Amino acid sequence: MSTEPIGKKYLGALFLAQFGIFVAILSPVVVSLQLKAQEMNPSDPASIVGSVLPFGALGAMISNPLFGALSDRTRTRWGRRRPWLVGGIIALALGLAWVSASTSVLMLTFAWLFCQVASNAASAALIASLADNVPEQQRGRASSILALAQNVSILAGTYLAVYLVANLPVLFVLPGIVGIGLVIVYVFVTPDRVPETPVKPFSWRQVIGTFWTNPIRHPDFGLAWWSRFLITLATYMFTTYRLLYTQDQLGLSAKDAVGVVALGVLLYTIALFVSLTVSGWLSDRLRRRKVFVAGSTVLFAAGLIVLAHAGTIGMFYFAEIVLGFAYGIYAAVDTALTIDVLPDPEHAGKDLGVINIANALPQSLAPALGLFLLGIGAGDNYTLLLWGAGIVALVGAVVVIPIRKVR
Repeated sequence: MSTEPIGKKYLGALFLAQFGIFVAILSPVVVSLQLKAQEMNPSDPASIVGSVLPFGALGAMISNPLFGALSDRTRTRWGRRRPWLVGGIIALALGLAWVSASTSVLMLTFAWLFCQVASNAASAALIASLADNVPEQQRGRASSILALAQNVSILAGTYLAVYLVANLPVLFVLPGIVGIGLVIVYVFVTPDRVPETPVKPFSWRQVIGTFWTNPIRHPDFGLAWWSRFLITLATYMFTTYRLLYTQDQLGLSAKDAVGVVALGVLLYTIALFVSLTVSGWLSDRLRRRKVFVAGSTVLFAAGLIVLAHAGTIGMFYFAEIVLGFAYGIYAAVDTALTIDVLPDPEHAGKDLGVINIANALPQSLAPALGLFLLGIGAGDNYTLLLWGAGIVALVGAVVVIPIRKVR
């Protein structure tokens, strides 16, 4: 890992690359895939969303640590992270075109699976590149940049849907094209040093080990993994059904719901930006991570419970502000905490890939768990869904406390 300080040029390029990858892969999750599901099955779009997204998340769960480990082993004149960054984002753009053209649930499932594999090839290389280039004393700031870019990408994808709601092919493909351009900027601006140490010979044991970091030998890493898993599960239990929630609970049409969600995401992002700009810097300054991660997760749980009882659009917006402020604090610091507890900095791609399983696996479980909770009682039980998500988040706050390597 580098000990050289990074500057604004690197942080700017990092923002663009993260934004490019996530505007391409999250725009469908937030809005456009739900619109596609309504187009394919107007009477029960939730069943399509709940069945397609888990397979994509399964692909993400497998591909992120795998491509992270492959980038660790890559030795080219062009670097070890760059080939996977560029190859992944180009494949993702092609996959989004396939999603747009899908005419059956089976085709849509395979297309979305391909998109997730491609996006995780790119994102695994990007996060490993961050670990390579950013010294410990600046990781909070870099973590904030990643979180800001990711959430601005959600906002951008939502507002694209407002203007392109009647043109789904462009709504799917345009973010992929934007992603290619922005990742290429990062590739040409930032260093990609190839280690002098030789690559170990290939073995199947090593391949299997790609998906595992022993939590008994590395308990802090294991606890960080569970914290990430639980907060991500809580997040996707709601966001997977956010658009449908506004239609069912607030009585909005599809067109009106897109507008309300767009404004909600804007308020969420503004609140996130406010907390994000201070939290990462303050965490670096105080050299403390746990209080930020645990405290923000508790606040996020509170926002979900507020949302469970939001009967008006105004209450929905208030809940989005609370959730955004809380997640801004969490996201600003959690990546820094994770890098701080890595067992082996020389294999950052592999271990960060294992951490990313905690991002991907909940995306597979959340739609099914959410669908189960929604079906309890008379159906469309969003109160139970959101209370369940809030409890999951609270547990995620608790597991951060025993981490010992960082304060």
